[in-house]
Amino acid sequence: QVQVVESGGGLVQPGGSLRLSCAASGSIFSRSHMGWYRQAPGKQRELVASTGVIGTPYYAEFVRGRFTISRDNPKNTGYLQMDRLNPEDTAVYYCNIQMGANNYWGQGTQVTVSS
Repeated sequence: QVQVVESGGGLVQPGGSLRLSCAASGSIFSRSHMGWYRQAPGKQRELVASTGVIGTPYYAEFVRGRFTISRDNPKNTGYLQMDRLNPEDTAVYYCNIQMGANNYWGQGTQVTVSS
């Protein structure tokens, strides 16, 4: 199965930026649909952004214009560039790789936005 590892989270002040990485093993990445999700304490996991092999990326309304999803297929790595962060963005961020009926998840990376 595919191994997925997120990194790049940390503590940042409001208005700051972070760049999350999603490293996936195997050749499945280049043929997969990739999504970034987040889950705050006491809340459900929610979709932040997603992209397929071809097509226009999807962004949740609450991050549109601030976050950018991208992928580097030769490196089997996806990214989530997060700009103008606010405290409401505080959550554990997860990378999801979808291939057919299979979904692969990483362990998540903590993003904390606080002054």
